[in-house]
Amino acid sequence: MAHSSAIAALVAALITLPAAAQQKYTGGPPPKKNVPFIVQADNLIETESANATEQKKKDDTIYTIPGDKSAARTPLASPMLVIDADGLDATKLQLFRLEVKNGHREITFKKKGKGSAMPLNTEVSKVRGNLFQIRVVDSLEPGEYSLSPDGSNDAFCFEVF
Repeated sequence: MAHSSAIAALVAALITLPAAAQQKYTGGPPPKKNVPFIVQADNLIETESANATEQKKKDDTIYTIPGDKSAARTPLASPMLVIDADGLDATKLQLFRLEVKNGHREITFKKKGKGSAMPLNTEVSKVRGNLFQIRVVDSLEPGEYSLSPDGSNDAFCFEVF
């Protein structure tokens, strides 16, 4: 009998584990509107705001951001971000990995074939009012990343180290 109660306790722990892993942001709004902030313990780290330069080459569209590293850095492989979205649709934010090339960061979208940049998995949920949390679902490799509203050249960059 003790064996079956241990199994039941293990099953109960495994069922509640995903709920614990999906914490809800409980802090206050970030100090700036329409800019995602990385939640790191009790601190909010502002992402780097940039405007990506668009360049078309044959069947590719390349977006370039100056600098090879973002000043916004986190050691978290699955960071949570928060945004006070005032006029910005937080549900349209997409996360992409950036390639570092020749002193800048870039992302390439191809019209045909393989190798086009694909958004990484995120979950956006409303906390309250215009405050949203953005949770990165997958573990991110160390590198440069950008959150960008779909259809916009605005980029909110950060580095996972």
